[in-house]
Amino acid sequence: MTEPPTDATSRSSELGENELDIIHQPSTAYDFGIIPIPRRLCYDPTKPFHFDLVLNVSFGFASTFVVANLYYCQPLLIQFSESFNVSHNEVSRIPTLIQAGYATGLLLISPLGDLVRRRQLLILLTLLSTTLTIGLAITNSLIAFEVLSFLVGMFSIAPQILVPLAADLAPPERRASAISVVLSGLLLGILIARVLAGVIAEFTTWRVVYYMAIGTQAVVLVGMHFILPDYPSKNKDLTYWEILWTMAKFCITEPLLIQASLINLGSSACFSNFWVTLTFLLGGPPYNYSTLVIGLFGLVGIFGVSMGPLVGRVIDSLVPWYASLTGIVCLICFQAIQTGAGGINIGAVIVATFGLDVFRQMLQVSLSTAVFGISVAARARLNAIMILSIFVGQVLGTSVGTKVFVTYGWRAGAALNMGWYGWQLFILFLRGPHCNRFTWIGYEGGLEARKSATEARVRALQTGAGISSAGGSEKSVSEKRQSPPKGENNKS
Repeated sequence: MTEPPTDATSRSSELGENELDIIHQPSTAYDFGIIPIPRRLCYDPTKPFHFDLVLNVSFGFASTFVVANLYYCQPLLIQFSESFNVSHNEVSRIPTLIQAGYATGLLLISPLGDLVRRRQLLILLTLLSTTLTIGLAITNSLIAFEVLSFLVGMFSIAPQILVPLAADLAPPERRASAISVVLSGLLLGILIARVLAGVIAEFTTWRVVYYMAIGTQAVVLVGMHFILPDYPSKNKDLTYWEILWTMAKFCITEPLLIQASLINLGSSACFSNFWVTLTFLLGGPPYNYSTLVIGLFGLVGIFGVSMGPLVGRVIDSLVPWYASLTGIVCLICFQAIQTGAGGINIGAVIVATFGLDVFRQMLQVSLSTAVFGISVAARARLNAIMILSIFVGQVLGTSVGTKVFVTYGWRAGAALNMGWYGWQLFILFLRGPHCNRFTWIGYEGGLEARKSATEARVRALQTGAGISSAGGSEKSVSEKRQSPPKGENNKS
C-alpha cells in the first residue's frame, strides 16, 4: 500500500514505482492560470502540507452544505406544486432528477479526482453548483427548475472528491479518523437539509431555502480558496477515457472492492429502508405522531452521526476487516431491538435509531479505509464505485422496504433488514482480513486484529528481506501483496 507525502519522514519509501512522479511535480502558483493561490497552500515536495484538525473539519463542513443540495427539495414538494401551479405528481420528478444528476456526476466527474488537480476541480464544482442554485431560487418555470435540479445534482459531488483527498493527505495512523470526519459531514448534510428546509418553508417561501443554500455554498467556496492545499495531479499518463475504462475494470478484477461494494449495497438498503418506513411507523398506530415530531427523530440521527470521529479512532486501531465485522454485528443487535419492539415501545425506536446511525457509519468508514489501500493513484475511482453501490442500495431499500412495510407491516419490514444484515455478514466472511489483493475467497495471512501488530510484522519481514538502498528501492512485502500479476498493464 502506498501513500502520498504527508510528513517529513520516510514517506517516499512507501510510494510505488508509478507514483513517484507525483511528489516531483511542481505546483503552479495560480488556479485556472489567473487566480493566485495563497503561498502557504502551494505544493512543495520538500515541505509536505500538514493535515490538521482544522483542515479535516473544513472538509466535513464543505461536505455538509454541498451534499445538502440533494435533499432541500424533499420537504418542499407541496410548496413547489402551489408555486408552479402543477400537480403533486409533476413535482415528484424533482427529487428523482436531482438524484439522477448526482449519479451522473459520480460516474463521469468524480473519477477526474485521479486525473486533474483536485483543488481546482473542487473550486470549479462548488462554483458551478452555487451558480446553478441561483437559478433554482429565481426561476418561475417548472421545466427550468427540473433541468437546473439535474445539473445541481451532477455538480454537487465535491464530498466524493474530498473523501479520497482526505485519505491521501492524512497519515496512515489517522486515515480512518480523517475519513470519518468527512463522512460525518456528508451524513449530517443529508439529515440537516430536510430539517432546515422544512423549518424555513414553514415560516416563509421555499425560495428562501435556496437563498440560504447559495450563501452557505459561497462560504464553502471562499473557504476552499483560503484553506484547500494544492496538490499536483495524478496519473498524467492516462486519458479521461482510460480513467473510465480502468474504473470499469476494477469492478470485475478487484476482490476487495467487490466485497466492500456488495456489503455497502446491503448496508445502504437497510439504512434507506429504516428511515423511509420510520415515517410510516411513527405516523400510524400506536404512535400517531405529527410530522413535526417525526422530523425531530432526525436529531437522534444527527447525534449518532456526531459520534463519527470517535468511531474513526477505534477503526484506526483495528485491521479494517474487524472494524467491519464489529459494525455489522452491532447493526444486527440494534436491528433486533427494532424488529422485536419497534412497533410497541418508542424507547426501542430511539435506541435503534441511534445505534443504526453510529454503526452504519463505522461500517462505511472501515470499508472505505480498506478499499483506499488498493491503490493511492486510483482512490477517486475506487470511491466512485463504492458510492454508486450505496446509491443502488438506497433505491433497493426504498422500493422493496416500502412495499414490504405497506403489505406486511412494520415487523416484516424490520425483518427484511435482518436478512440484509445476514447477507453482509456472509459476504464479509467469504474473504478474510489479510488476504492478498487478488485472492477472492480464503483466510490467508492469519487472523491478527490489531493494526499495530500487523504493521510491526510487515516491518520485521522487510528488515529480514534486506531492502537494498544502493541498487534501487525494493518493493515491500505489503506492496508486493498489492501489486498486480506479472504482465498486467499497471495503469491505475
